[in-house]
Amino acid sequence: MKILVTGGAGYIGSHACKALALAGHGPVVFDNLSSGRRKLARWGDFIHGDIRDTAALAKAMRDHAVAGVIHFAALADVGESMREPDRYYSTNVAGSLSVLSAMRLAGVENIVVSGSYSVHGQPEGKPIHEDLPFQPQNPYARSKVVMEWMLEDFAQGLGIRRTVLRYANAAGADPDGECGELHDPENHLIPRVIMAALGHIPALRVFGNDYPTDDGTCVRDYIHVTDLAGAHVKALELLATGNAPAALNLGTGAGYSVKAILTEAEKILGEPIPHAFHPRRPGDPSWLVADPSRAKHCLAWQPRYSDLSAILSTAAAWHARAGFGRK
Repeated sequence: MKILVTGGAGYIGSHACKALALAGHGPVVFDNLSSGRRKLARWGDFIHGDIRDTAALAKAMRDHAVAGVIHFAALADVGESMREPDRYYSTNVAGSLSVLSAMRLAGVENIVVSGSYSVHGQPEGKPIHEDLPFQPQNPYARSKVVMEWMLEDFAQGLGIRRTVLRYANAAGADPDGECGELHDPENHLIPRVIMAALGHIPALRVFGNDYPTDDGTCVRDYIHVTDLAGAHVKALELLATGNAPAALNLGTGAGYSVKAILTEAEKILGEPIPHAFHPRRPGDPSWLVADPSRAKHCLAWQPRYSDLSAILSTAAAWHARAGFGRK
């Protein structure tokens, strides 16, 4: 199948394009490069464009005769969404509406969407499953909820087939070293751990060491980006049969604390990780873990690279290949 991948030059999108190509499909990247990198669009055709340009999207879908869409293009920084909610609604809500409208114009019926388990709010103490109510806590999460409502309306009214993959924290890099994280600025924990070890930042800032967890630091579920990419391909293939569920949560069912990540990173990198503790950030829950059991069953999917050692090792190798050596 030819598949249009919005945001395909980004971190997760580039890994998904590689997974599509390996599975025999033809990715077509549609990206405005506002945060994506042209050099990461290594698989399939590339179209420079903004997802809010409905006509350009519809033309790309027609010109390439795509059978489906994987929609990654979005803004995804919670703190930034609090400061700039207008940008988040413009990109995540209006942009998603534009993608759906273009699909209608081009006669494309299948879409897999990059979602977030943040739509469920902060249900601490037990793994997050798909049937929990929406309880978004910030503009980013609310924009994802509105996107899901739109998808439901297009499904019911126009027959669009969709699956939203609500996932935990993407981490790691392609085991072959062909793509990885290139955010600017970089705000994610694991690359910042590596940056601290290599001297690119003075120290890792750890927000809170007084959480009600085993070591006082907050716990999150981390899933390897290659495992995420594979789940998107499987969801797309299942959609084509007409039997895919509307939403699936992706994770490992386990979590790692910040201190556990620091300890494992020091072991793998052979370097001390300079770090300093700071007060908790408002709204940060102590424990968030996704329940992947439904996705494993529906997609016949099993994470292969999502143990912490593989996540850190592939991320560190990517940084070395990308030229981010010790300062």
